[in-house]
Amino acid sequence: MANEVHDNASRSRFELTTDKGTAFIAYRQTGNVLSLDHTEVPESMSGQGIGSAIVKGALDLIRQRGQKIVAECSFVARYLEKNPGERELEEGE
Repeated sequence: MANEVHDNASRSRFELTTDKGTAFIAYRQTGNVLSLDHTEVPESMSGQGIGSAIVKGALDLIRQRGQKIVAECSFVARYLEKNPGERELEEGE
């Protein structure tokens, strides 16, 4: 996918924008830990793997920064279950 996930820190969310809209993962930051609270993919982008792409992109950014996560969003939690190699980013792992 040519579009990249970026951190819109002013809105406390990771975003992935295409010509069909913007998907995002909202987060809260406490120290070096990001609580990933909510993932939203517009209907116009549904069924195209955008949700998984934004989670993967956000986790890549978080890993590069040396941060940890708490997966409060059920979509992110399911992604981690399906991709156990990403679980090292979870707080307490």
